[in-house]
Amino acid sequence: MKYLFYILIIFTLLGCSVDKNSEVGINPLPNFDAMWDYQHPDSTEIIFIEILEGLKNSAESYYDAEYHAELLTQIARTQGLQSKFIQAHATLDSVKSMLNDNMKTAFMRYLLERGRVFNYSGEWEISKPLFLRAYEFGVENKLDIYTLDAAHMMGIVEPPDKQLDWNLKALKIAEETSDENCKGWLGPLYNNIGWILQGLTEYDQALVYFQKGYEWRTEVGDENGARIAKWTVGRCLRSLKQNEEALKIQKEIQAVIEENNLPDDGYVFEELAELYLLNGNMELAKKNFTLAYEELSKDRWIVKNQQDRLRRLKKLGDK
Repeated sequence: MKYLFYILIIFTLLGCSVDKNSEVGINPLPNFDAMWDYQHPDSTEIIFIEILEGLKNSAESYYDAEYHAELLTQIARTQGLQSKFIQAHATLDSVKSMLNDNMKTAFMRYLLERGRVFNYSGEWEISKPLFLRAYEFGVENKLDIYTLDAAHMMGIVEPPDKQLDWNLKALKIAEETSDENCKGWLGPLYNNIGWILQGLTEYDQALVYFQKGYEWRTEVGDENGARIAKWTVGRCLRSLKQNEEALKIQKEIQAVIEENNLPDDGYVFEELAELYLLNGNMELAKKNFTLAYEELSKDRWIVKNQQDRLRRLKKLGDK
């Protein structure tokens, strides 16, 4: 499931920026969306505040109120990701005071980021109506990239029995829209839908989406993402009891890691261990359980949320 978390967070944040200022000479304002580093919201906040200061000091002819409001929504997002929730809400209060009926995109982004800050702070019940309103507003105003984002967020805050429907709505937008900015969502949505189906034990359908995700990552040249997507294919094959094919895939991934001197991957070690355990190779199972424990015990998310998993790895690796 951590691979779901990885794609959900990193890709939602990384691959889906909107290039609003791509035509040189059309808009001299910096494209802040392209400057996001979602793994480092603190440094991103500094960059965005510098852009904000430059905007305040710019010539009046360059000032764009909606751009200003949108930039503030993203500053609030950096603050929410740093758990600076009071500050994030204060920033969004400033946005709210700036909005008018002509600022459709800014309003949409305000709803999304207000909802996200509530969700980051664990108040998902408050975030849900904000995401729903954003989705409906986006559909009404044909703001596909943000409508897709809202559907995706609904797929996070809704209970499990509704998550699949929302992710499929998001996927439909990504597949059918003419907005090329939405295409970056295809990989993570394939992945998320695959994991939801996996959780519902619909393994055959899950495999279809995991394979689509792998093909998409390969097509766009995302080597790291393709390696993770390939891992999900192998994991699903184990659920389908196609253990030989699953083991072949995990061995291939491990070979690529070793050949390219990439960091050790505890998830790959864990899958190898499970597969060796199933085919009775106890020596290799024990070795890989040990390696999996060594790597995954460094993962703060797993340490915090999956102690049972770590205890099992440690026991089977005899650590």
